[in-house]
Amino acid sequence: MRIALFLFLCASALPAATVIRCGSLLDVKKGELISNATIVVEKWIVLGVNIAAPAGSETVDLSKGTCLPGLMDVHDHLTGEPTQNGYAALGVSVPRQTVAGVKNARKTLMAGFTTVRNVGATGYSDVALRDGINAGEVEGPRMFVSGPALGITGGHCDNNLLAPEFKFHDEGVADGPWAARARVRENVKYGVDLIKICASGGVLSKGDLPGAPQYTLEEMTAIAEEAHKLGRKVAAHAHGTQSIKDAIRAGIDSIEHSSLIDDEGIVLAKQHGTFLVFDIYNDDYILQEGAKVGMLPESIEKEKAIGKLQRTNFRRAYLAGARMAFGTDGGVYPHGDNAKQFATMAEWGMKPIEAIRTATLEAAALIGIEAKAGVIEANHFADVIAVDGNPLEDPRVLSRVKFVMKDGKVYRNDWSK
Repeated sequence: MRIALFLFLCASALPAATVIRCGSLLDVKKGELISNATIVVEKWIVLGVNIAAPAGSETVDLSKGTCLPGLMDVHDHLTGEPTQNGYAALGVSVPRQTVAGVKNARKTLMAGFTTVRNVGATGYSDVALRDGINAGEVEGPRMFVSGPALGITGGHCDNNLLAPEFKFHDEGVADGPWAARARVRENVKYGVDLIKICASGGVLSKGDLPGAPQYTLEEMTAIAEEAHKLGRKVAAHAHGTQSIKDAIRAGIDSIEHSSLIDDEGIVLAKQHGTFLVFDIYNDDYILQEGAKVGMLPESIEKEKAIGKLQRTNFRRAYLAGARMAFGTDGGVYPHGDNAKQFATMAEWGMKPIEAIRTATLEAAALIGIEAKAGVIEANHFADVIAVDGNPLEDPRVLSRVKFVMKDGKVYRNDWSK
């Protein structure tokens, strides 16, 4: 409903039809480039590829570029900043996070990411940001948001930085199946599109270990049942081997990070159709820049222990045929650098076209919008980006986006300058 209202409000501001002339067009399904292709767009949807254009159509010349569908990042934190780590994060208010989100949403859109899943934000700041984008008040990607992440007392999704006399618990803390169900209901009440939980410990939190289980199988089963009953999917932060397997068995829809997944976990993910989301780029940023931006020393040590294992397991899971969606943990590193992960994925064994599919076809399927996004075809959202180069040969060109259209509106065209 929110997206439909936004599209209706924007329709009158768009030309009757637009013809995009591409030097080449990437067919992500076939993995082939189509030379000298045209995309015909009317209002916010694609009418077709290489079809006759309506009379009076406007033309956008991208004959020097390679066109492809708008990219998607299913693990982002637009209201967070890489400088807001450890104790520095305590001084950042929810309104201030929302303001930062406005800036970061635009940077992410200009980088070619027309859709993101925001998995974890304080005070429903991501709900406000999504609604501002949908109302046309803020420029940014199409957002699917979780609001506050659910977690156990003292876990990765709690705030463990304050002394005991403050008696503080983060807003998403819920211990036990019924308390967790109540939190799901509350998040849905306040407008979230999905539920985010912390199944295991994490890297950037204080006092826990990434591999340590946190939510139990019983608690996660209750969360998944409640969320699915209310029409919401669930994303589980899970580094640990046992937590990954418990989350899959509980019916969780995607495993975020997936760092210590073992062979059994990969088999389970394939059997259940569970998506694995490996954020394998940000290891470089954490180890190179973490100390400079205030990350806790223990967090950097945890990343040293887990980063290479995560990349090794990414390769194992890919080669085994597990289903994957593109997620980067944006906000741990600077926003707008999301596409740098494509080169890392290729370095660790994934074919460039498969990496692109994780950020188009597969991401759309995980979010639940595969009937409207992820490809450039008739009756799909007019989300088109273009790069200077061939992403099938060099995925690094995806970090150099020169054209961005979302919902039929051009937000960036460097070739028109």
